[in-house]
Amino acid sequence: MSSLSRELVFLILQFLDEEKFKDTVHRLEKESGFFFNMRYFEDCVTNGEWDEVENYLSGFTKVDDNRYSMKIFFEIRKQKYLEALDKHDHAKAVDILVKDLKTFSTFNEELFKEITLLLTLGNFRENEQLSKYGDTKTARGIMLLELKKLIEANPLFRDKLQFPGLKNSRLRTLINQSLNWQHQLCKNPRPNPDIKTLFTDHTCGQPNGSRAPSPATSSLMGSIPKVGGFPPLGAHGPFQPAPAPAPTPLTPPLAGWMTNPASVPHQTVSAGPLGLTVPSNAASMLKHPRTPSTNNLAMDYQTADSEHMLKRSRPFGISDEANNMPVNILPISYPGQSHTHTLYSSNDLPKTVVVKLAQGSAVRSMDFHPIQHTLLLVGTNIGDITIWEVGGGERLVLKNFKVWDLGSCSVPLQASLANESTASVNRVTWSPDGSICGVAYSKHIVHIFSYYGGDDLRNHLEIEAHIGNVSDLAFSQPNKQLCIITCGEDKTIKVWDVVTGSKQYTFDGHEAPVYSVCPHYKENIQFIFSTAIDGKIKAWLYDNLGSRVDYDAPGHSCTMMAYSSDGTRLFSCGTNKEGESYIVEWNESEGAVKRTYHGLGKRSVGVVQFDTTKNRFLVAGDEYLIKFWDMDNVGMLMSTDADGGLPASPCIRFNKEGTLLAVSTNENGIKILANADGVRLVRLIESRAHDASRSASGTVAKGPVMGTYGASSSAAGTSIGDRSAIVPAMVGLNGDSRSMPDVKPRILDDSDKSKVWKLTEINEPSQLHSLRLPDTLLAVRIIRLIYTNSGSAILVLTYNAVHKLWKWQRNERNPTGKACTSVAPQLWQPSSGILMTNDISETNLEDAVPCFALSKNDSYVMSASGGKISLFNMMTFKTMTTFMPPPPAATFLAFHPQDNNIIAIGMEDSSIQIYNVRVDEVLA
Repeated sequence: MSSLSRELVFLILQFLDEEKFKDTVHRLEKESGFFFNMRYFEDCVTNGEWDEVENYLSGFTKVDDNRYSMKIFFEIRKQKYLEALDKHDHAKAVDILVKDLKTFSTFNEELFKEITLLLTLGNFRENEQLSKYGDTKTARGIMLLELKKLIEANPLFRDKLQFPGLKNSRLRTLINQSLNWQHQLCKNPRPNPDIKTLFTDHTCGQPNGSRAPSPATSSLMGSIPKVGGFPPLGAHGPFQPAPAPAPTPLTPPLAGWMTNPASVPHQTVSAGPLGLTVPSNAASMLKHPRTPSTNNLAMDYQTADSEHMLKRSRPFGISDEANNMPVNILPISYPGQSHTHTLYSSNDLPKTVVVKLAQGSAVRSMDFHPIQHTLLLVGTNIGDITIWEVGGGERLVLKNFKVWDLGSCSVPLQASLANESTASVNRVTWSPDGSICGVAYSKHIVHIFSYYGGDDLRNHLEIEAHIGNVSDLAFSQPNKQLCIITCGEDKTIKVWDVVTGSKQYTFDGHEAPVYSVCPHYKENIQFIFSTAIDGKIKAWLYDNLGSRVDYDAPGHSCTMMAYSSDGTRLFSCGTNKEGESYIVEWNESEGAVKRTYHGLGKRSVGVVQFDTTKNRFLVAGDEYLIKFWDMDNVGMLMSTDADGGLPASPCIRFNKEGTLLAVSTNENGIKILANADGVRLVRLIESRAHDASRSASGTVAKGPVMGTYGASSSAAGTSIGDRSAIVPAMVGLNGDSRSMPDVKPRILDDSDKSKVWKLTEINEPSQLHSLRLPDTLLAVRIIRLIYTNSGSAILVLTYNAVHKLWKWQRNERNPTGKACTSVAPQLWQPSSGILMTNDISETNLEDAVPCFALSKNDSYVMSASGGKISLFNMMTFKTMTTFMPPPPAATFLAFHPQDNNIIAIGMEDSSIQIYNVRVDEVLA
């Protein structure tokens, strides 16, 4: 189906939803397979409508499509089976077992047997793994969290979970515009024409009763006729000639912002659209009404946003209402659906205080981890950096401010530190994949940390980025290269390579200290918005040609900008010198304020902070309150004081799912607010942490966890009681060759060294635990052994050149999924059953020196047993390549810490070779 046909389906879906054809909406969603309505799916699961749940899913995936789909269907059918057992409906349970669960026996016979044995129990909770199964409602809620994560991780659902941003009644609007166009082509147009059908083109009858020729079949020449009752399209109609090419290609959404600003006086940005020109021959546009210019940005239906198209299709002085004038049968105002398809209410907002964290110093900035949604990064006024697991209220990491290499600092920075050794944090933020985080300080420098999970946060880069205060930082990926953008008191914006710390660009043009940066991309064009404390807004491309935009923020306020999570809507929030605050939505195509929200204070203390979530809600901390807005309504939706104790302008931050909201308090603390999903998530983590602490103080658990099915791993394995999250770990050989999880810290903090090497004195036998790893393969002497970098598996190389991998699963008995003795790991193999086996042809195993190395992201293993060197994929066990046959044979191997394609090879003849796998070339 073509792109336009696909978009037509979305328009029909919106129309059906507005007309309340609910059954038809969901049937079309399923049959088209274009949009998976998560809210409808959640309702079906919550209500236990299992037949409809599977029927709806069938439009998007089948049981055996991939491991995520298999686990989705397994969890649903397992829950249905357990509910039947809980009701003592054994006949129904047997029916489910035979018809629904039997299919999984092909992948794991033992697991199916375990499930079958539940029929013999008076209460299935007698099974150890199901002992914590609560009531039906709670169990469905826990399962729903798991299903949502599986669906989001499933590649078959990619680009199907978000409905495109449409204005209300978009299909009706397009029909109105078409009728306006048809009516404008009438030779004798009548005022207020009566439209009786949409089945044929509209024409106004001739005075003598004849009909005007259809615009679909007649070539129109001459000037535009005058129209009564409909606004003329005029010079700014949809078929205007393409503008002259700009020196640098720009995306349609940026065209209005970046239309030759030097030729236009820099007025307040809300004053109106800029950069529109009147074509010299408007009549020429009408010669081919069915074939608009392909260069016309305004008519690029697949990419131009709806507001852009509507603005361009009317002349100055004509309002939206006039342009969409009703044509008798077509009303213009339709209540109901707003900008996005998914409907939320204020009940979806996090309003319940579930956790209180004692930070110990005033919070200046916060950011939730992009993947682990309950990890919160916090920076304070004394330079402390903290990572919290908010679910259990546990402080995982605490780092105090410290310059790592004072000797390399500039003289001004050393002088500043001599006067005061601490610095305040201005901004903390995670990279898009959560593998690193950045911190901007009030004194010159930026710190970049590598995060390896848990309490493992390591120093990576220290950059003296600006002279004086570093106001903000953000991550970006121009040219698919991860960079960090900073701005500061020296009035500049700078772009740095995250791996090496080298400076890539410097943007100079602001006349006041730069307050914030907002990088973004549209249609493969990367750009950066920047704001200064004098209220100026500029935009930059990654070049050295200067700013493309120079406008004023509302009220000349000190402003921050942010996009909605789907990247389609731009907002800003700021406060001016008089304390008056503004929160607005921008029309990117015009460079104008589209909507100004009401409810912010007129005497704010400090710059008001804000955030967005769910592509639907805005939140700001103001007047000792947390204030919420619906993006489509200017009036404040609601406010809350979070049980009191908030400062005048608190720091606020949503997690990625919008289920949790962190807010700073007066007493140097943080409150975590949650909606219903967030409450369940926090309680689940709390219970797991509690169970883990109990099991750690108890005896070794009895028996192994029930096995997995199919081609699963520790990340995707399934047991009867397992609700662990699924996080796909498949990456390219090098993915981003500058992947930060593979970067070794440049300078280690002394405090880290003391923690790493702190010795534990062992005095009692009870402090030691042992575990024999289960092995179903041929027992062969182990030659090499290593833990994976994640700490969740053990990889060994045996005498006969075969690799074996044992993985620990994450479950209630082992919530971290790390190696331990309380739970036995499983000998893991892919569903293909292949083994990772080194080349040993023409090799004497007695004389060989086996060696192997594991990439830092645990995705690849390089190994040799006296023969060729092999590179294996740890997810599939497939041999990706073999190289360097002996002699001499390899005796030691190592991956480059920053590039998985570069390996060092120690040879039996005492030489060392540096080899590039990608180009199959020895570098040195």
